[in-house]
Amino acid sequence: MKTTVLKFGGTSLADSKQFKKVSDIVKSDPARRFVVASAPGKRFDSDIKVTDLLYSCYEKSRSGLDFEPVLSEIKDRFNEIIGELGIDFDMEPEIDLIRRNLKNYPSKSYAASRGEYLNSKLLAAYLGYEFVDPYYCIHFFADGNLDTESTYEDLFEKLKPLANAVIAGFYGSGPDGNIITFSRGGSDITGSLVAKAVGADLYENWTDVSGLLAADPRIIEDPRVVEYISYRELRTLSYMGATVLHADALLPVNQAGIPVNIRNTNHPEDRGTMIVSDLPKERELHTITGVAGRKGLSVIQVEKMMVSDGAGFTAVILDIFKSYGVPFEQCLTGIDTVTVIIRSDFFKAHKYELLNAIEEQLHPDTLLVRENLAMIAVVGEADADYQGSTVCILGAVSAAGIDLNTINQGAGSLNLIIGVEEKDYEKAIEAIYNSII
Repeated sequence: MKTTVLKFGGTSLADSKQFKKVSDIVKSDPARRFVVASAPGKRFDSDIKVTDLLYSCYEKSRSGLDFEPVLSEIKDRFNEIIGELGIDFDMEPEIDLIRRNLKNYPSKSYAASRGEYLNSKLLAAYLGYEFVDPYYCIHFFADGNLDTESTYEDLFEKLKPLANAVIAGFYGSGPDGNIITFSRGGSDITGSLVAKAVGADLYENWTDVSGLLAADPRIIEDPRVVEYISYRELRTLSYMGATVLHADALLPVNQAGIPVNIRNTNHPEDRGTMIVSDLPKERELHTITGVAGRKGLSVIQVEKMMVSDGAGFTAVILDIFKSYGVPFEQCLTGIDTVTVIIRSDFFKAHKYELLNAIEEQLHPDTLLVRENLAMIAVVGEADADYQGSTVCILGAVSAAGIDLNTINQGAGSLNLIIGVEEKDYEKAIEAIYNSII
């Protein structure tokens, strides 16, 4: 029998109405055997996520303040779901345990994890499924990195005999027995780990949008939904901030060759976006899969004659950045130039130290600095004529009166990253999207 792993985000499980939608989705396909749940999200714009309420409890406890009113608010949220769904579940012992732990052993990760823990127990009771606590089967090393080997082994052993289960997302345990959480949005990672551990045929990630959009809807009116995107394309667009999936969640399913389907809980009839290892040849694919970008970047360009003949020149530049704890976004090399792109906030904090170190150690012929830049990525692996598309894109940007600061072209497919002034960012996105979408 085929196996599908589903992950539902916070908005998908925010209240009893959303629980009912989730139940309908899960029960509509017998292959949907394992469900990963997030904590309750916002029910309306001014609402507060349960995870944020739990963080507030932790902060108050750590400061010796009364967190009882906030904890009561959390209890009321869950009791409302219990009452409206008619679930047989006593919340009081669970809340009392959280209260005692926050008073005696306040832990930020423990507090944050309780939203997923409680919501998953409720969903399991509502669906009639087994509840699985990831504390016992998702493991971290002491340094906070995931222990993948023991995690896959224990997840497999726990889930193998179960016909159906709900697994809490977002957290696991360390070697000292304390709870450790992933970064925000980490339930995506839990779902991906579960999918790989059980050898799933499909990983469905249910959220409040009908897939990945080809461009930012705040810039492009009604951009199309991307039907298919490769892991490689999504990595590039995710780097630029255009994703509905936690970036780290891609690795386990990519390694296992498991496709991911981004779906909308509120519109389950929509096909959403399929994330795959290789784009299907039988489907009609667009020249551009997507376009996304980031503002707040700076460029340092080092020019020196015969730089290509000097072994280690680029390494020295990057070592200078490393010595000041400044990460770089991209490093582009030419015959006589090395161009480093970094976040402006990092650059401004060490601007003069970096420039002085480059001058003193490398004695460049020219040292240029450009600030207030934006980088825009355009990807399209299905494009056979990627060189022609690149010309078209650059021509559209030029025709819009926009100056290009940097160009980085990948080989073998359409994978183009360009730099423009921040003031031209939205205009450039429009020009690119409208040129060959």
